[in-house]
Amino acid sequence: MNTLILTSIEQGLIFAVLAMGVTITYKILDIADLSVEGTFPLGAFVFAKFAMAGFSPVISSLFAFGYGAVAGLITALLFVKLRIRPLLAGILTMTMLYSFNLRLNGKANIPLFNYDSMFSDISALLLMVAVVVGIKLLMDLFLKTEIGYLLIATGDNEALVRSLGENSNKYKIIGLMLANGLVALSGSLMAQYQGFVDITMGASIIVVALASIIIGETVSKSSSFLSITTRAIIGAVSYKLIGGIAIDLGLSPSDLRAISAIIVIVFISYNNFSSPFIKSLKKQGGRARVRSKRPLEEL
Repeated sequence: MNTLILTSIEQGLIFAVLAMGVTITYKILDIADLSVEGTFPLGAFVFAKFAMAGFSPVISSLFAFGYGAVAGLITALLFVKLRIRPLLAGILTMTMLYSFNLRLNGKANIPLFNYDSMFSDISALLLMVAVVVGIKLLMDLFLKTEIGYLLIATGDNEALVRSLGENSNKYKIIGLMLANGLVALSGSLMAQYQGFVDITMGASIIVVALASIIIGETVSKSSSFLSITTRAIIGAVSYKLIGGIAIDLGLSPSDLRAISAIIVIVFISYNNFSSPFIKSLKKQGGRARVRSKRPLEEL
């Protein structure tokens, strides 16, 4: 197998963990959470801190997940308790985490080549397949529990959750904590994979996550039997493969961010123009019937 393609698949699986985390906020809770640009490098820096202190790679990765969950809790409290808009709450958390990440190890760049990682004694591809499948199964089981169903209901119909006597804010907090925990875990895996930690590794990571989700939704749109986590995994691997193929065809690695933006634009445009509303416009010559909301308001 082409080395570049193999690397793209391995990195795609690492980003699949990121995409599954962002799926909770973006697809389930319908919250635009930009704090992931801070929690992704947070996971990497936390891993470096504990790995350098002599902890095993697995324990260090679990600490990364825990710290990410705490970061998600901060965003949730700003949003739920202080009533700051989710977008701004995420930006504020991301800003605070930038300083925290620098303070954690005292450096903006930390080499990890002299420390053990989860990839030291096993193929990166095999390890990531096992990790991603394990996380996917756990998430699928969680979403089928009572808490999982109420988490989904909170994003779909918050009033319904409250009518059941449940506090919908509790499920927003749970969702943001779980999402950011997974994002931080993805950051710790990337740090181990590439062998170093850098303060800029979270830049534009939200674009990667959203691109993965959108591609997964588009590719598997007609496959209703695929779970939301499976679609995120397919999207993340496809996204990295597209980038890898583009570089293999001769594009410069410095063009990757532009390629990422173009990929997102193409798939969003495809989704928009293939929507039922647009199709109805085309069938009716540009005029589609739009039902009035007035009858609903009068009920």
